Amino acid sequence: MTAQFDDSILAHRLAQGTGEILKGVRNVGVLRGRNLGDAGDELAQNWIARVLEQHRPNDGFLSEEAADNPERLSKDRVWIIDPLDGTKEFATGRQDWAVHIALVENGIPTHAAVGLPDLGVVFHSADARAVTGPYSKVVAISHNRPPKVALHCADELGFKTEALGSAGAKAMHVLLGDYDAYIHAGGQYEWDSAAPVGVCMAAGLHCSRLDGSPLTYNNKDTYLPDVLICRPELADGILEMCAKFYKENGTY
Repeated sequence: MTAQFDDSILAHRLAQGTGEILKGVRNVGVLRGRNLGDAGDELAQNWIARVLEQHRPNDGFLSEEAADNPERLSKDRVWIIDPLDGTKEFATGRQDWAVHIALVENGIPTHAAVGLPDLGVVFHSADARAVTGPYSKVVAISHNRPPKVALHCADELGFKTEALGSAGAKAMHVLLGDYDAYIHAGGQYEWDSAAPVGVCMAAGLHCSRLDGSPLTYNNKDTYLPDVLICRPELADGILEMCAKFYKENGTY
C-alpha cells in the first residue's frame, strides 16, 4: 500500500530527499564542473517527477528542468519546482545553492519548502519563523546580475550589500536575520521564487514585486523578473525608493 502524505509533509520530504540525492552525486567525486551540474539537475528532476506522479498524479507541474505542459494552466493545484537552484554554485563546491518545492493553489504558494542541503536544513512554510531583533544592515543581491536599484536602496538605507548565488539561499538568510532584505531585478522565472516566497510569507516577511504588486504563480508566461523579500517594517520605505528609482531611470 502506498503511504499517504499530506501536502505539507510531501513538500518537506521532496526538498529533503532531493538535497540528499544531490549531495550524494557530488560527494562521490567522479564528476565535476558542468557535468556534475547537469547530472544533478537531471537526477533530481527525475526523482521529484516520479514522486509527484505517484502521490499527486492529478496536480499540475512546472519545473525549470522539464518541458512546460500547458495543462497546468487549467489546474487549481500546481507544483512549482526548481530541483537545483544555483547549479554553478553546487558544481563548484559552494554552499549557496538550494532546492525549491512549492505547491501553488489558485496562484498562491500554500505549502513550500526550501532546502539548503550543505547547511543540513530544510525551511518549511508550516513552521517557518522569521528572526527579529537588531538590523543586520545588509541587503542580499545576485552576484551574477546585481541590480542597480538594489545598490541604490542599500545606499539610501545606509546598508551594505552582499552577493549570493541561489535565490532560495538569499531569501532564507533574510528569514534567518543575516540580511534585512533581498532585492532582485533583471530576470527570474516562477520556479526561482515560488518556494522562497511561500516560506517567507508564512514566516511573516514582506514579499512582493518591486512595484508593490503581489507575486502570483502558474501564469502562462513564467517570467517573473523582480522580487522584494524583506522585514515587513522596511517594505514601505524600500518600495518608495524603488518607485522613485524607476521613475528617474525607466528601469530597475
